[in-house]
Amino acid sequence: MKNALEDWYVRWQVRLLLLAGQKTQALARIERHLALHPDNAYALATRAHLQAELGDKSGAIDSIERLVKLQPRQASAWFNLGFLREEVGRLEQAEEAFRRATDIDPQLDRAWYGLALCLIRLRRFDDAVVALRKNTELQPMSPYGWYQLARVHVDRQEPEEAAKIIRHLKKFEPKVAAQLERETGLGVAST
Repeated sequence: MKNALEDWYVRWQVRLLLLAGQKTQALARIERHLALHPDNAYALATRAHLQAELGDKSGAIDSIERLVKLQPRQASAWFNLGFLREEVGRLEQAEEAFRRATDIDPQLDRAWYGLALCLIRLRRFDDAVVALRKNTELQPMSPYGWYQLARVHVDRQEPEEAAKIIRHLKKFEPKVAAQLERETGLGVAST
């Protein structure tokens, strides 16, 4: 009971500090809490978030790595780890984290999208297509996966596949479709 009350109090303090724009002080409060409770998942996740926002990506990665060791079945933590690793260019490690997230929760659309972006940067277009298809299956009305899928088809010298996606996007995201037409040079008539 005492730990639960203390956790609630720390969360309340951190929220107030963040509302006041005091990220550094919020991080210091979380650090003090972690000194007493090093395995507190909320505190580790919050510390990682604040470290990333304050520009300490390496520290954020370390915090999330501790969190996934503590809670290895938490898909969102693996996603966050993949996101941070990809952001700093640790692409193979990012891929591993995104794959763990999708293994744990195959419905986590943002993990499929993150995996796809990572694979694109690794120039593994065939694998990226698989991840993007899963992402667009889970989020059919989001233009982001469709946009990337069209770009990958262009990179794979498959303009007809990209054109199909542009026509599809014209139905619900005409601005994104127009952007793809400009970027790819594929003028596609609506059908």
